[in-house]
Amino acid sequence: MNFNLSTLDLGIIVFYLLAVVALGFYFGSKHKNAEDYFLAGRNLTWPIIGFSLFASNMSSNSLVGLAGAGYADGFMVYSYEWMAVIVLIIFAVFFLPFYLKNKIFTIPEYLERRYSYAVRAYASFIAITLNILVDIAATLYAGGLVINLIFPDLALWQIIIGLALIAGVYTITGGLSSVMYTDAVQAVILIFGSSVISYLAYVEVGGWDAVVAITDAEHFKVMKPMDDESMPWPSVFTGVLLIGFYFWGTNQYITQRTLASKNLRQGQWGAMFAGFLKLSILFIMIYPGAFARVLYPNMEKMDMIYPTMLFDLLPTGLLGIVLAGLIAAMMSSLDSGLNSVSTLITMDFVKKLKPEASSKQLMNIGRVITAIVMVIAIVWAPQIGNFEKLWDYLQNTLAWFCPPVVALFVMGLFTKKSNNLGALASIVVGFSLTVLLIGLKMYAPEYKLGNFLYVATVHFLICCLVLYIFSLFGTAKPEAELAKVVWTSEEIKNETISLRELPWYKNYRIQAVALIILVIIILIAN
Repeated sequence: MNFNLSTLDLGIIVFYLLAVVALGFYFGSKHKNAEDYFLAGRNLTWPIIGFSLFASNMSSNSLVGLAGAGYADGFMVYSYEWMAVIVLIIFAVFFLPFYLKNKIFTIPEYLERRYSYAVRAYASFIAITLNILVDIAATLYAGGLVINLIFPDLALWQIIIGLALIAGVYTITGGLSSVMYTDAVQAVILIFGSSVISYLAYVEVGGWDAVVAITDAEHFKVMKPMDDESMPWPSVFTGVLLIGFYFWGTNQYITQRTLASKNLRQGQWGAMFAGFLKLSILFIMIYPGAFARVLYPNMEKMDMIYPTMLFDLLPTGLLGIVLAGLIAAMMSSLDSGLNSVSTLITMDFVKKLKPEASSKQLMNIGRVITAIVMVIAIVWAPQIGNFEKLWDYLQNTLAWFCPPVVALFVMGLFTKKSNNLGALASIVVGFSLTVLLIGLKMYAPEYKLGNFLYVATVHFLICCLVLYIFSLFGTAKPEAELAKVVWTSEEIKNETISLRELPWYKNYRIQAVALIILVIIILIAN
């Protein structure tokens, strides 16, 4: 198979990369303070928010990972996508109003207002770790695989360095504004490119019947029976929901976009729009993996399926556009990860250590931190190749780290009695379990604890129980402070009154119901 690029294809890619960097410098010239740099002046509207949420999530590692999972594991991986819709609705109803009400820069900042700075620091540390190991490094690795096909004489680590530098330049200069506006462009390219691949693969295999003829019917089921080893249906409503909630509701990497919204309604509409876009994943990213079962029946390296389809199916010119879409997806995750880690370190740690620093100084410190994080991710990215499938690496890492963090947010928002003593005890127990689970996976793989999604759920429940028990012995915050950070039924009543002033189609609750109906239809059809 020929993996060489024509001059036209290469020209398209180079033009795209130069345009993205130029956009970064354009926005960089407009920043005057930390709020401009880290939160785009809190002035973004729902289309930009929705496209950016989608593009940041559906990166090149998702394209590569989902196609590989659709080839080997079947359509069950779609559960992560449709469950994201449910999680986004929960996020928009319960969590986003409190995030915006408190005008926080980082999601862990909410935990300081609810508990203490120590709790904020722990959550920020976990978020930074996951952003670097899962979001940034995995994206560099997946992007490196594709570029390595074009330039096989280059080592993977050399390609990773080049990719990181390109994304780093416009992120360092442009901040969140450049990240989100480039994400909007990249989301359109990503959806177009993925749709083209799915269609051409469908034509190449001769229709859906060709896939059905060589594939067991179970492969196409999104919801698996209870005795399935990989993802039994109860695990979707436990572990998948838990991981999804961490990713979409408490992860700076994603939620930073909604923190930059012009107002609450724009943020909620953006979340609903992102949920709508997520529903397309089955058709434009997982289906190609199923078509590849006909095209490449003996493929051994799952992470090479999507890149191979790119070069095998697309003609000159179109290859350059779609490959630019894949690079666009990679850039979306890289810029998002770099910007979120920079925000977390600067606002959660540097500002605490240097309270006298001006807003402009914090912005400049954030740029330096972005460069440092980029170097760390470059060093770690090649190690991801030791995992059999990229998707397994992504989900297992989240399952190890997210349960204690989710417990802090859920118990904090919905229970007044939760206090700092309970939170600290939950952190100690939860992190100890995280270390234990990683140790067993690395050094004692013969000990089988069961499905990792169930294990994550038990981990979460233990953290919640510990937080509740130890909170009985601690001191709760004053009612006046709790009113700003704890949800009550009055929130829903007050919002219902405000929503009556809007036309029905602008009511995000109606939009949410429509999304749920679409989810049900897709699940019934599959």
